Amino acid sequence: MKKWMFAAVITMSLAWLAACGNGTNEPTSTEPKQEPNQSEQSQEAVTPDASEAENAADSVHEPAQSAESEVEDSGVTMQYYINEIFDVKPVSEEINEKVVLLTFDDGPKDEQMVGQMLDILDRHDAKAIFFVNGYRVEQNPELLELIYSRGHEVGNHSWDHIVLSKESSEVIDQQIDDVQTLVKDIIGKAPRFFRAPNGSRNDHVTKKVQEEQMIYMNWSNGSLDWDASSQTPEAVIQNVMDQLRPGSNILMHELPWTVEALDPLLTRLEEEGYGFVDPSTIQAMPENETKSK
Repeated sequence: MKKWMFAAVITMSLAWLAACGNGTNEPTSTEPKQEPNQSEQSQEAVTPDASEAENAADSVHEPAQSAESEVEDSGVTMQYYINEIFDVKPVSEEINEKVVLLTFDDGPKDEQMVGQMLDILDRHDAKAIFFVNGYRVEQNPELLELIYSRGHEVGNHSWDHIVLSKESSEVIDQQIDDVQTLVKDIIGKAPRFFRAPNGSRNDHVTKKVQEEQMIYMNWSNGSLDWDASSQTPEAVIQNVMDQLRPGSNILMHELPWTVEALDPLLTRLEEEGYGFVDPSTIQAMPENETKSK
């Protein structure tokens, strides 16, 4: 073998021995890239499960959410609040203030009337709060389910529709608690709104409603459909229109003449440029809200 060939072989052999014997001198351009080692793969595989376990452990210790928190967490944007005179007000200047809130008290009573009301509301793309009495819900649980399934809010209107301001604290608590429990048992969600029968409350009613994390709400525009002098569709419509202003919180009932008045009333409101507030977008009055004069 020629000398130059022998020298080349010796040189290549020494380079190969150096590469095998010392990992730090491993060539990077000619060797294939290594796959991640098993320990790295294992960490990547278990990380999501470990994270889920940590989240599950944390959730055990989380405090119960308020009704307001549940609404906010559901992705619904809060756009309105109820002020001290029970008008509906936008939370910012960018939100339409020419709106009304539709509310119906003292039900649910009758399947036909409820069905007609819901169909009319659907035609106008309007949502409402149905303030229910516990004893009527107990008699007609399927009507409560129907109202809720059609996208409307259920409000607490006490169990027996008694004048709460004249009752003891124990009676008040029971009148409110029993409705909260029954409604939640039926639709899976306790009411977020409370309206006292006859709009009559005392300090304990106010305190109890706050403890239950509900929004207290009377009304600011009465249809007077319950009054003997207003038991025609024309009278119901006229009463509402006479009191109409941006933010009107309209009180109605599940009554035959009110059902008959509902479609033309909503049409009139739309013709006047009014929209209908979705109750799911209503929050409690901001703490910094100035009292109206």
